[in-house]
Amino acid sequence: MASRTRRCTAATIAGRLRKAEQFLDAADTIEAFSDDEDDIADAYITLCVHAGIAAADVVCCRRLGEHAQGEDHNQAVELLAKADGPRAKDLRTLLEQKTRAGYGEQPSSRSDRLRAKRAASRLVEAARSA
Repeated sequence: MASRTRRCTAATIAGRLRKAEQFLDAADTIEAFSDDEDDIADAYITLCVHAGIAAADVVCCRRLGEHAQGEDHNQAVELLAKADGPRAKDLRTLLEQKTRAGYGEQPSSRSDRLRAKRAASRLVEAARSA
């Protein structure tokens, strides 16, 4: 399958950064106001995944002039690896949790939530400073 990318504009960068920050802020908000963090783990992780994907787009835009587009998340990780290898590992961590947190019948664990939080936070910070 051929790699699908989209060229970036200033609007792309601003919009994707805004979304990355919104998703991460929303995750932090539900965590802060939850009576039981285990009850919100799947929603929290899903928000972290979306924050990480948007942040990865910003990093790729700023460093490569393009970002991945399409359903193949492996291509997004490969493109991000060209722009920022350590953050590509963070994106992979998040994407590995995406299906289970969003669609699986088993709840995510506390350690899954903490790994997602760290990975998403690093990606958003990289997007801010890229």
